[in-house]
Amino acid sequence: MVKETQFYDLLEVPVDASEPDLKKAYRKKALRLHPDKGGDPELFKEVTHAYEVLSDPQKRSVYDARGEAGLSEQGGMGGMDPQDLFSQLFGGGAFFGGGGGGGGSRQQAVRKTKDLVHRVNVTLEDLYKGKTTKLALTRNALCSKCHGRGGKEGAVRTCSSCSGRGIKVTLRQMGPMIQQIQSACDECSGTGEVINAKDRCQQCKGKKVMPEKKILEVHIDKGMKGGQTIIFSGESDQSPNAESGDVVIVIEEKPHDRFKRQDTNLITELEIDLLTALGSGRVAIRHLDDRALIVNFVPGEVVKNDAVKVIRGQGMPSQRHHEPGDLFVKFTVNFPEHIDPAVIPLLERALPPRTEIEKFPKNIHLEEVDLDEPDARSKANAMSDESMDEDHEGEPRVQCANQ
Repeated sequence: MVKETQFYDLLEVPVDASEPDLKKAYRKKALRLHPDKGGDPELFKEVTHAYEVLSDPQKRSVYDARGEAGLSEQGGMGGMDPQDLFSQLFGGGAFFGGGGGGGGSRQQAVRKTKDLVHRVNVTLEDLYKGKTTKLALTRNALCSKCHGRGGKEGAVRTCSSCSGRGIKVTLRQMGPMIQQIQSACDECSGTGEVINAKDRCQQCKGKKVMPEKKILEVHIDKGMKGGQTIIFSGESDQSPNAESGDVVIVIEEKPHDRFKRQDTNLITELEIDLLTALGSGRVAIRHLDDRALIVNFVPGEVVKNDAVKVIRGQGMPSQRHHEPGDLFVKFTVNFPEHIDPAVIPLLERALPPRTEIEKFPKNIHLEEVDLDEPDARSKANAMSDESMDEDHEGEPRVQCANQ
């Protein structure tokens, strides 16, 4: 029973896929996801890492039995550069106009362990002002006592039982068929190496690496956006057989309760009273730093409901030069619940005259009616989309076409 299927899912193959099937599936996905073809670099790395594990009988056996955690325990999480593996398998540049060559000098590149990716949630205030924060992570580091050898000098030797492959193949007769079964070598636990118990490093127990806590100082620059990355080169897991990969910090921008962001522009909504909308006044907008913007309305200017105004230079800073964008303000006018009838003549003097009601022919009977407040349920039903589109019998209403 396979413990995890994530690597198989990435390649879109069944767990019993043969080696040719794995190679065919990887070729198809890698060509589509390759960065040179505009594919997703991170997904390309994940697919390549999955193929590297599953195409290695030793690693595949460990993965099937104990999942990704089993690979990590045995130091198998590292891997060669995805571009190098791709070039070795399929000829590298031959697919992308390179003309042949089989990968050129990239095949000589040093293997690297897998990158560690961490996502950091950042507020809009931090992206506006900039921030330096500390990130604690745990990685595998070379054992300080044996320096990554696993034991005394010369104590590590190739497993004679599996010839260093880490797997054993057994044949089982099943009627007229012979079944070939691969399993991790029990002598070396699938590592391909053996160390006498007395010669093993007492600190790492022969694993060559030890968990290490590391603190990284992450500088978030002004104007950074969600999805951007900060890379710490060579700070990923260490391995005696490969260079350390990178630690990749991915910025995740938290939603804000007062502002929305569009690139370097900010958008906010502000509610004002009717008197301010008609007769001027002042309002305050609390910004993302230690400031509040005081907005003065020009006397005589009327601010309509849902009007949008702009305040130049008060948006988000750009990341490179920190040049600010603009702040857009959408106004909502809050109408009073009641007005004293005694002041209505004053309103009539200040406001434009009323619009006269429609004049009807003499044969139309005029009837005086009163307005009342509906209850919440009937109001919701009356304003729903279904009530607008269907009649009482549930049949769609006939819509008049535009002339």
